[in-house]
Amino acid sequence: KETGRTNYIERFNNTLRQRVSRLVRKTLSFSKSVENHLGALWYFIHHYNASLLV
Repeated sequence: KETGRTNYIERFNNTLRQRVSRLVRKTLSFSKSVENHLGALWYFIHHYNASLLV
């Protein structure tokens, strides 16, 4: 934390929690199978990384 580099990780965690609601809510947007849950997570991470400026 002394170097100030944790803000990137914290920002990613916040964005992940906001955009992938199935990680937060257990009733409204749940996945019936582990494959669907991992697929949604995989899709978000790849879309998020593709949208970053190089």
